[in-house]
Amino acid sequence: MQRNLANAALFQLGWFTCVFGAQRPWLLLVALACLLLHLLWLAGPREWRLIAAVTLLGSTLDSLLLNLGVFDFAGDSVLLPLWLALLWALFASTLAHCLAWTARPWWLGALLGALGGPLSYLAGSRLADVALPLGTLPTLALLALLWAGVLPTCHALADRFRRLR
Repeated sequence: MQRNLANAALFQLGWFTCVFGAQRPWLLLVALACLLLHLLWLAGPREWRLIAAVTLLGSTLDSLLLNLGVFDFAGDSVLLPLWLALLWALFASTLAHCLAWTARPWWLGALLGALGGPLSYLAGSRLADVALPLGTLPTLALLALLWAGVLPTCHALADRFRRLR
């Protein structure tokens, strides 16, 4: 229980520092410290592989959404900002810990993903000054559909990495 609370606290601190780090990049060092503390104190011996895989998957998904015009970050980059990629790594650190309860049954993860994913993006977009060119409601609907599959997929990855041990 204490490990899950520590994991949730590190994630929340990391989430806020990533989002505020969009405007103040030095804050990303705090988010990186949260991830490193997780890896040192809470993570299993090979959990870094899951974190790397989910970060790659999530960054690819968000880069696709960026290039399709769902998000508009400041500047002309076709690449995802560092703060958002780091946010994916922090999210991945919760899968085997404070979010493990959403793995089974699969629909629980789908439901949490469909509700929590879009709300996290909405809050993040407001705090990080990310534009949603399609409009708020269409973007939230699209994200709800995507995240209904993202969270169960991430749990499937976590399960696969667990079985590789």
